[in-house]
Amino acid sequence: MEEEQDMSEYGLPNFSMDLSGNVALVTGATSGLGRRFARVIANAGAAVAIAGRREERLKELQEEIEAAGGTCVSVVVDVTDTQNLVAAIEQAESALGTVTMLVNSAGIPDAQRAHRMSLDLINSVIDVNVRATFVLSTEVAKRLIAAEKPGRIVNISSIGAFQYAGTGAALYSTTKAAVNRMTETLAVEWVKHNINVNAIAPGAFDTEMMAGMIARVGDVASSLPRKRLGHVAQLDSTLLYLLSPSSDFVTGTIIKVDDGQHPR
Repeated sequence: MEEEQDMSEYGLPNFSMDLSGNVALVTGATSGLGRRFARVIANAGAAVAIAGRREERLKELQEEIEAAGGTCVSVVVDVTDTQNLVAAIEQAESALGTVTMLVNSAGIPDAQRAHRMSLDLINSVIDVNVRATFVLSTEVAKRLIAAEKPGRIVNISSIGAFQYAGTGAALYSTTKAAVNRMTETLAVEWVKHNINVNAIAPGAFDTEMMAGMIARVGDVASSLPRKRLGHVAQLDSTLLYLLSPSSDFVTGTIIKVDDGQHPR
């Protein structure tokens, strides 16, 4: 008979959302999910590097986080520029120390029917949604492995990766499916280094991106089972779970948070 595993090191319940002692880098922090995520992570005790293109918005968010007692640094970054991505990580680490948590929240929709998309738009969607996510993940992991530190990476996918609604977002859905597979493969590659890689696949949430979609296609909420969009605050617990010690045994997982909006 196998010897019973010693559980004395675990609390009852084994649940914590304390991120103290960590340094988090959050992309897409100037609006929507990224902005909310940065505030939530700082509130949970981690030092946060917020990254995005709009410097004025970054400064506003930094001031807000610091006024609430958090530690924050702003990093202006164009995620379509590889060298800019590496420089952003270096800037964050110079100010706060080794990045132990990465939230890849930057993303853009295609907002057009596939056959009408310009090559520039196609390249931009792939660069932001896939290439930047991969480059940032590998650069952060490289540094964690060298420092022999554990880490957490959370990629923001979309329910569109599983169910395409035919609303002019074919490439967006394709890139988010790529993010899902990236999450699964990198989790396997880095598990021996204690780097957990997971993803959140939100449904329709009330964000700037969704506002743009509504402007194009009309009322979205009326077609949903509960006739409502999600509020970004309803993603807080999922994000913190995947970043916290509570999810130590979870890696390579994509969690759908979509209010039953799409069939399984």
